[in-house]
Amino acid sequence: MPQSLASVLVHLIYSTKNRQPFITPEIEPELYAYQAAIFRELDCSALTINGTADHVHALFRLGRTVALCDLVEEVKKRSSKWLKTKRPGLAAFQWQAGYGAFSLGESGVATAREYIARQKEHHRRRSFQEEYRAFLRRYRVEYDERYVWD
Repeated sequence: MPQSLASVLVHLIYSTKNRQPFITPEIEPELYAYQAAIFRELDCSALTINGTADHVHALFRLGRTVALCDLVEEVKKRSSKWLKTKRPGLAAFQWQAGYGAFSLGESGVATAREYIARQKEHHRRRSFQEEYRAFLRRYRVEYDERYVWD
């Protein structure tokens, strides 16, 4: 086969360090647009990005020549540097060290988009930690609670 083709859909979740509420409604649209541009630059298309004051969800297609860990590192590193320049209160901004990445099929895209779009509403009833644990259980990811949170 002379051509390499792929469609790998990923639901990515990551938090601010210690879940600090740095992501304000004023900065959100610009932050998500900036992150979408990073995905695009790395040949990954972001289908949707949204979150709350302390974490981000991104649904994207992983490019066929990009390692997931390299993509996440670049998105977090570049957006962190950018955020620190936006206003003095963000000078100490950091993302948490880890992340969760969960695969889904094409049939799950609409549901994932809707779920990500409703983050603020969803988190009126459920904490980030509860949500994240639920994802880990649903995807049968083994984890040690001592090392999940920073």
